[in-house]
Amino acid sequence: MGSQGDVRNGEEENMAAWLVAVNTLKIQPFKLPSLGPYDVRVRMKAVGICGSDVHYLKTLRCAHFVVEEPMVIGHECAGIVEEIGSEVTHLVPGDRVALEPGISCWRCSYCKQGSYNLCPEMKFFATPPVHGSLANQVVHPADLCFKLPEDITLEEGAMCEPLSVGVHACRRANVGPETNVLIMGAGPIGLVALLAARAFGAPRVVIVDVDEFRLSVAKDLGASETVKVSTNEEDVAGEVELIKKAMGESVDITLDCAGFNKTMTTALNATRPGGKVCLVGMGHNEMTVPLTPAAAREVDVVGVFRYKNTWPLCIEFLRSGKIDVKPLITHRFGFSQKEVEDAFETSAHGGSAIKVMFNL
Repeated sequence: MGSQGDVRNGEEENMAAWLVAVNTLKIQPFKLPSLGPYDVRVRMKAVGICGSDVHYLKTLRCAHFVVEEPMVIGHECAGIVEEIGSEVTHLVPGDRVALEPGISCWRCSYCKQGSYNLCPEMKFFATPPVHGSLANQVVHPADLCFKLPEDITLEEGAMCEPLSVGVHACRRANVGPETNVLIMGAGPIGLVALLAARAFGAPRVVIVDVDEFRLSVAKDLGASETVKVSTNEEDVAGEVELIKKAMGESVDITLDCAGFNKTMTTALNATRPGGKVCLVGMGHNEMTVPLTPAAAREVDVVGVFRYKNTWPLCIEFLRSGKIDVKPLITHRFGFSQKEVEDAFETSAHGGSAIKVMFNL
């Protein structure tokens, strides 16, 4: 595993993985902004690949975000502090930190109310036009860099980002010791939602997917039961019965981590009257689902967008052993041109790959 960085005039030139065109990533120089008084400069050591990164690579867009000029990719990250701004007091060079990738304005009504994840001025790593973190070094606000305990690895620190999605979903849906949880989709987000639901105390968690391998991983991670389903919407009624049988009790909460017509239809039909469905995945931008019958049973539907105030809890879950994310990291690559290309190809291919991680 190599790390690429040019040395010129005795100083290392900061290099980053730039998305320059469809299916084209290039390791090129990345000039850092000047260090502000409340910023830190962090040497990246672990960066994970997210489904959104692959989306940008394949199509130059994700939902309504469009890449219109070259952009540094990556947002799941952890590293070591190398320099601190003049007003930073809680971090020192050498500290190992996990980075929360979104910088909100802290002035708008959403930020003031605590919902900073909904800030319209959010500057989020690798969401165009903001550059990401698959680089030798980045500059970031110190208050968004969370110190890692000694017994948590930098890879685990980078995994706080996807885990945060699961934690935020569990908070939005009020998952707890008295709620049985159904999870639609056993991809990376479905699996971290499973880990989070267990950590939040859910007594039974059933997970559904079309892929046998991912279901076997979910079972190893602590799913009470798994249900293999088809992609055919005509199978929903029968699969809902299979899900209810697997749960053994009522489905109080469903977390849809896929976000397709069929998964939401299944979620709405499987969830008990008075229960809650939380839409996490964004597979389809528009859906046609049986909302009226669900409303007649007072099934609440809530959405999530990223996360807020999750890093301290994620780190505590990791420190205490309530959550172990290490089994999710299936592939590792260094930071060379070939390895960056191979890593993204591995992640895009799926198969046995769950979380692909760069070690810089």
